[in-house]
Amino acid sequence: MNLLRTKSVEQSIQDTEEPAHRLRRALSALDLTVFGVGVIIGTGIFVLTGQVAREKAGPAVALSFILAAVVCGLAALCYAEFASTVPVAGSAYTFSYATIGEFPAWIIGWDLILEMALGAAVVSVGWSGYFASLLDDIGVSIPASLAAPPGEGGTVNVPAIALVALVTALLVLGVKISSRVNAVVVAIKVAIVLLVIFAGLFFVKGSNYDPFIPPSKPAPEGSGLTAPLMQELFGFTPANFGWLGIFAAIAIVFFAYIGFDIVATAAEEARRPQRDLPIGLIGSLVITAVLYAAVSTVVAGMQNYTKLSTEAPLADAFKAVGHPVFATIIDVGAVIGLTSVVLILLLGQSRIFFAMGRDGLMPQWLSAIHPRFGTPYRSTVIMGTVVGALAGFIPLAKLAELVNIGTLFAFLVVSIAVLVLRRTRPDLPRAFRTPWVPYLPILSVLACLFVMINLPVDTWLRFLAWMVIGVVVYAFYGYRHSRVGDAHSASVEP
Repeated sequence: MNLLRTKSVEQSIQDTEEPAHRLRRALSALDLTVFGVGVIIGTGIFVLTGQVAREKAGPAVALSFILAAVVCGLAALCYAEFASTVPVAGSAYTFSYATIGEFPAWIIGWDLILEMALGAAVVSVGWSGYFASLLDDIGVSIPASLAAPPGEGGTVNVPAIALVALVTALLVLGVKISSRVNAVVVAIKVAIVLLVIFAGLFFVKGSNYDPFIPPSKPAPEGSGLTAPLMQELFGFTPANFGWLGIFAAIAIVFFAYIGFDIVATAAEEARRPQRDLPIGLIGSLVITAVLYAAVSTVVAGMQNYTKLSTEAPLADAFKAVGHPVFATIIDVGAVIGLTSVVLILLLGQSRIFFAMGRDGLMPQWLSAIHPRFGTPYRSTVIMGTVVGALAGFIPLAKLAELVNIGTLFAFLVVSIAVLVLRRTRPDLPRAFRTPWVPYLPILSVLACLFVMINLPVDTWLRFLAWMVIGVVVYAFYGYRHSRVGDAHSASVEP
């Protein structure tokens, strides 16, 4: 039983030319950068800023955003080398298949399914809350039973399901149409973020930054499953505020950057992947890191961090300084902005399913391309249905941290894979080379591990349970139907 059989880079690229599985190359470097910006600017700016400033980092919340961006940036440099060398749909799954082996690749693919499906569902539920609030402002009320899932005060979250259905239809119609809609949405979203920054500067008070890093104090200790893994392993007592609070906040604000790696899942649809993919990956991360740092600094200056809202910090900060009109504009921006996040997460999810189906690790009919629209419509519709069900009927509050740990695990594996491919295939042409190898990939691995052990024990247990299910599915289906496995068996037959 060969669990580490690999699919060569050449074979991966050759598969992209099969007529039955060929995606249309329609995306430019700008399209990819906009995709990255579109998926990153969302929950982090509109929600997490207030929560992290108030509970963990104080006015120094911008430092947590910057440090989280550094962790992502290390991984982005590794992704950029792979995406330009192996311009194939599937992102970390495809990269792992070409370097570490089939079983690790399956585990990564299974992990990415969890990450993107839960991420899209969580953001859809957040969008639903903003949408219901906006309707309420204009005198239209949605019954509570139809605006939240069971366990969260409702029966079914109808707005969340409707949003997922809409973006699923857009993705089926074509990646170029989706990118155009996304470009409009992202333009509006960035304009509103810039409005917050420049309008908010007029209401900043220096006293709100004093102290910029509040004195450290012990955090309420978790116990058992709710405690951070670091506490259980090393007896380390977590703290709020001070530098320890800033570092602890990274595990929370990391959610803000989730999705930039989706740029790599669109590798087969890039016109010039060797050039465009590194630009999209790194460019989107730099742009959003600057915006996050600027917004969080301004908002913490507008209102004392102890009074910041944990649900709608940007809008409520403007209400606190007597400008509710700005607050309404921000709410509109949140509704529009979160739409693009769901769209891009579903785009990435469907491409992972598409790649795994093409390789035979999932049913191959999942990789069928629509004859008119040139999109993997079956995988798109199936994942849209799953995400809609999660958003509409399942309480997601306890599952959101699974998105973080799943993403960090993928980053960690890609960082290791760069080192492996440099050693096993030094001959491959690389349009972009990760700098300072092996030091930068090793630093990326250590940074990801640091953030991961700051997550609660129960998050780790849920993640491991999902991985065990994946191992069972691989043993009974993936291994038996793998195209690489079939090719290997054919080559050794007498």
